[in-house]
Amino acid sequence: MALGNFSDRPAIIVGAGIAGLAAAARLAAAGRPVTVLERHATPGGKMRVIDSAAGPVDAGPTVLTMRPVFEELFAALGERLEDHVTLHRQHILARHFWPDGSTLDLYDSEAASAEAVGAFAGARAEAQFRAFAARARRLFSAFDAPMMQAAEPALPRLAATVMRRPRLMADMAPQATLAKALARQFDDPRLAQLFGRYATYVGGSPYRVPALLGLIWEAEARGVWVVEGGMHALARALERLAAARGAEFHYGAHVARIEAPDGRVQAVVLEDGARLPAAQVLFNGDPRALATGALGPDVAQVAPQTLKTGRALSAQVWAFAANPAGVELAHHNVFFSKDYAEEWGYLHSGLPPREPTLYVCAQDRGTPAAVPAPERFEIIVNAPPLGRPPHPAEEYGSCRTRTFETLTRMGLSFDPIPGPGSLTTPSGFEALFPASMGALYGQSPEGMTAALGRPRARTKVAGLYLAGGGTHPGAGVPMATLSARHAAEAMLSARTSTSRSGRTATPGGTSTGSATTVPAPYRSSPS
Repeated sequence: MALGNFSDRPAIIVGAGIAGLAAAARLAAAGRPVTVLERHATPGGKMRVIDSAAGPVDAGPTVLTMRPVFEELFAALGERLEDHVTLHRQHILARHFWPDGSTLDLYDSEAASAEAVGAFAGARAEAQFRAFAARARRLFSAFDAPMMQAAEPALPRLAATVMRRPRLMADMAPQATLAKALARQFDDPRLAQLFGRYATYVGGSPYRVPALLGLIWEAEARGVWVVEGGMHALARALERLAAARGAEFHYGAHVARIEAPDGRVQAVVLEDGARLPAAQVLFNGDPRALATGALGPDVAQVAPQTLKTGRALSAQVWAFAANPAGVELAHHNVFFSKDYAEEWGYLHSGLPPREPTLYVCAQDRGTPAAVPAPERFEIIVNAPPLGRPPHPAEEYGSCRTRTFETLTRMGLSFDPIPGPGSLTTPSGFEALFPASMGALYGQSPEGMTAALGRPRARTKVAGLYLAGGGTHPGAGVPMATLSARHAAEAMLSARTSTSRSGRTATPGGTSTGSATTVPAPYRSSPS
């Protein structure tokens, strides 16, 4: 297939995860010809679903946080978020259970949460919670713009932020891990355990990530929304909006190689040998796949740090339908282990813990609709990424025992217990997301400057860009969505400044280019 003129080639997006979808929509809205190639049959990436007797069950992210990120995305498309997905704000952020029978609900109101903490652990604990929440709020507000919202965060700018607000240094506790800082802030170890769990939102251990990550609490405290129809409905909404603006989606299209002779992107090559010319390529996969050479030698110099740094957590994920019995569930539920330090000791050693902390999402709760029977559930159990074989988190029998016997001891049972087809293990995630080592959050967030070590949107290869949870600003649906904005802005900036054809393209204008013709077996229309 001839290359054609540079101006005739589209931007090709490899992967239809949330970042690929958001970038496709932004680029198409700016008048760029866009082609999205996805190796799986549906969009969403980690926002995936598994069929069950009660219908599709989320088997990835379960709720929407940092709503302004999505409102800005939809506004950039000339749309309103609420016109395309139905969101239900959760009054109860999460319900927490401990082996001693104690329970604690946290709420979307700081006052209500503080009152609940006081009833749970006393007036001193309530005061400690208020101080912790204020500290998290200051950290989040200080680092949102120069870190999360910035396409190219730099240490000098971050240092200047701290110098302007001297109190931040004490808030950051730069010499402490999150677990150590929380042990100082809370007398009750259950509260330290609860807020330490937020490290897992970015795939880290509270005993190894910096205390700064206590700010994650503020992201959830600002609001949690259940998406009616599951998180996959958000992916479908973005797919439709991007397609309405001219983006083409092709499923079952497995990209085998990115061609970039002389350090400039020219084409992608599919597994069957089909060659698709490209003006630019956005890779929405784990950047480690590029560094390992899985996408060909021309781009193997990209994201070399992913080969040197540790990997974030993986998981055992159950997605199934059943009838629950025992304790009353909210949408978000956490069943804590008795000995958190022991649990993380196993995980640090590359082993699944004997008695894990279990996250249970009751997907059909948290909306105005009546709870059906059976209900849909997702259970997430932290697991180490793939390492030395054999990986002990792979056996269905042991996964079932650790999960459901633990829940039964804490008063929750399911009928029926799900079978092997309902379970995704670390090797399953490696198969779904190649070269990730099963890590769901990319490279490890451990270390004070780990956040600055992630790959950025721009790469050493001209015309090649990155987006997704493995790139800056990091893991999670809101962060991946921000990464798409950074990538789309970089791609549009590159095209407006110069192009090989000499033609400039103005963001928001109409493109004269035509989309690449994809071989018939890969063609599909958005649902």
